[in-house]
Amino acid sequence: MKSQILSPTKETLEFRGNLSYGESVRAWNTIRFKKDFIGRFSMLKEKTSKFSYSTVLYTDYDELEKALKKMKREKLPLPMLLMLEKVKAYQLATERGEF
Repeated sequence: MKSQILSPTKETLEFRGNLSYGESVRAWNTIRFKKDFIGRFSMLKEKTSKFSYSTVLYTDYDELEKALKKMKREKLPLPMLLMLEKVKAYQLATERGEF
């Protein structure tokens, strides 16, 4: 059975979050999404369902553009853009209201 790609239900949403380091597995392995983000995918309210993800990492704009054109041609849901950023400790503490 082929998996179904989820589509958001509302307008564009931009938000910031944090990537967490898991001490037990010694890896940066946890991304927690904001409530507003989860609310855009009504299927995620099904607590007994299982969800997975797929990742494609493009390192070249031309390859990304070809993939987007193919997705548009085949009327696939839009992908989520995720940018990883290195944040200074002071900046992170300020965002959390610790200073």
